[in-house]
Amino acid sequence: MFHLSVGLELRGLTSAMKSEAVVDEDPDEKLAVRLNHLFATVRAKSGQEYSNEQVASAIRQAGTPISQSYIWQLRKRKKTNPTLKHLQGLANFFGVPAAYFFDDEVARSVDSKLDALLTEQARLAQAVDNGEVRLMALRAGELSPGRRKQVMELLDVVYRLEQAEQGKSEQG
Repeated sequence: MFHLSVGLELRGLTSAMKSEAVVDEDPDEKLAVRLNHLFATVRAKSGQEYSNEQVASAIRQAGTPISQSYIWQLRKRKKTNPTLKHLQGLANFFGVPAAYFFDDEVARSVDSKLDALLTEQARLAQAVDNGEVRLMALRAGELSPGRRKQVMELLDVVYRLEQAEQGKSEQG
């Protein structure tokens, strides 16, 4: 249901560090901070932050009545005691367990996984920005599965050779 954005600005903090920062805050504060954090890190396929209306609409379509204004109130700490159904709807939309909103250990674990995904996506985006890499991927996409496997095996050999060469040059 969600898409993580590449090139995310975390203002110098990793997700795990942000969770650590809110451990000592009151539960109402944690909910808003963590919900806002999900909005900031989990993005639509377009790379844009989901709007409150987009999230509310998706949760309603899944069967839980919720409004965009209620989500706004949760994010702004105007409402601080959501129902379990609302928490579950938000959690499902963002692909996290409902415990993320109130359990510090779960939040640290989820944030650590989000950081790893964001890092990998940034690496992938950087590779895709390279025209040669994009062309290789497009051509590979036109191959049969068997031929793609052969290309991957060849790339693995070339990659290992290059890594070995880099290791020798760093040692020498």
